[in-house]
Amino acid sequence: VQLQASGGGLVQAGGSLRLSCADYSSINSIYSINSMDWYHQAPGKQRELVATITSAGLTNYADSVKGRFAISRDNTKNTVYLQMNSLKPEDTGVYYCHEDTHDMLNRNWSFWGQGTQVTVSS
Repeated sequence: VQLQASGGGLVQAGGSLRLSCADYSSINSIYSINSMDWYHQAPGKQRELVATITSAGLTNYADSVKGRFAISRDNTKNTVYLQMNSLKPEDTGVYYCHEDTHDMLNRNWSFWGQGTQVTVSS
């Protein structure tokens, strides 16, 4: 599985960004997706789960981003998005996409993208 994250950048507080994470796996991949997630790692802090979308399209968000962020996916492009609105300086950090999958033996596998930097200035 190859995950490529993009869309980060520098934005003023109150602004918006849209992150993308493309899964460039082969169409014949042995892995089936359970869910795709976005994690946020602020400077000097642990990586934290921000948003999840399951293969059925169910979504879940961290309390800190509810009402501001929206996760979505385009199955035709194997891409998951994170629309980030009303950004705050505390949203600054590296955002990683993550994919939880299982194989034909129902073993779970976890894959990470390379991360994309988001900086929100006050």
